[in-house]
Amino acid sequence: MSHGFLSPTGVEITFILVGVVTLGAAVVSVTTRQLVHAALWLVVALGGLAVEYLLLTAEFIAWVQVLIYVGSVVVLLLFGLMLTRAPIGRSPDADSGNRGVALGVAVAAAVALVWVVVDAFRTTWIELDGASAGTTEVTGASLFQHWVLPFEALSVLLLAALVGAIVLSRKRNADSGEGGER
Repeated sequence: MSHGFLSPTGVEITFILVGVVTLGAAVVSVTTRQLVHAALWLVVALGGLAVEYLLLTAEFIAWVQVLIYVGSVVVLLLFGLMLTRAPIGRSPDADSGNRGVALGVAVAAAVALVWVVVDAFRTTWIELDGASAGTTEVTGASLFQHWVLPFEALSVLLLAALVGAIVLSRKRNADSGEGGER
């Protein structure tokens, strides 16, 4: 039995609901003025993406999403916030006053991204019933054939960010220690 556009299945309805919650969490993560709350809402948004991957039968990608992004990146972000002694509560520095420009750039980037994805996959139809697209073998082959360099570049970038946070934290500590002795 084939389902049409106007008769969605339970998986499609769940996909849309989780997508709305994920989008809402992402918007709150970007618009909140409390940095720690922004990081926690980012966890919700990234967790929502993992659920979306599960609904698309890409189990391996979903668990990689949880382990790498929810587990590692957010912990790294919170660790960096703690090391640099960023304000925990509301921060007046978290708002530069360029909301209109930021919204314009975000909308333009979203339109460009949707345009590119729709144009790239306009004639491609992926059948998810019984497909091996989300299996570990297919994902591993794709990752190690095409995405090794970007993956490693991202890991080096995250390591550099962590080292930079530690250097900035130690420099502030040294400056405040010298000022207290005089």
